[in-house]
Amino acid sequence: MTTAPRHVLLAGATGLTGRKLLALLLEDDSVAHVYAPTRHALPPHPKLENPVGMVSHLIAQLHGQADTVFCCLGTTIRQAGSREAFRMVDYDLPLSLGKHARALGASHYLVISALGADASSRLFYNRTKGELELALQKQEWPRLTIVRPSLLLGARHKPRMGEVFAAPFSRVLPGRWRGIEAGTVATAMWRLAKAPGSGLRIVASDELQQLGS
Repeated sequence: MTTAPRHVLLAGATGLTGRKLLALLLEDDSVAHVYAPTRHALPPHPKLENPVGMVSHLIAQLHGQADTVFCCLGTTIRQAGSREAFRMVDYDLPLSLGKHARALGASHYLVISALGADASSRLFYNRTKGELELALQKQEWPRLTIVRPSLLLGARHKPRMGEVFAAPFSRVLPGRWRGIEAGTVATAMWRLAKAPGSGLRIVASDELQQLGS
């Protein structure tokens, strides 16, 4: 019998996948408390602790109890405005989150990476994601789950035009290349968190589709 996470830390709760995951956490009776730092306030909920401010500052000030950590942070170079700003969101913040969560006693870190993540890639986006994966492994988590979805599908607060144009084509691609609904990724991540396991697990998009369906 698997014991579900009781005290959850969620970064990226206002994003496409994070919003879906937060809803699952708050609806699940096995979850006692969700700590979700955000730049903008979330709707109140009895189980939700939602400090508001600069996420980088809030991560550095983490406190309380956490056994499971989800990182749904992510942006694009276009949205961030520069490579440096992109790397802050997609590398520095997830790595800092892991460091401070480990200090709180968290034992399982689940993080969204990307299809094609590769620290040796010539593509800056893929290289950054791959470097993050390697850096997180060096934090020596008892359990580290890295999910690599393909193009995320769903309605964002601020649409990403590249995703808007690519979405129709991605739906007909084969296997792990097919676009995947953000809600499916969120469901898969929650099921992975509740399932038994240890060590490193990397989950490709086609497996996420199966787990989240």
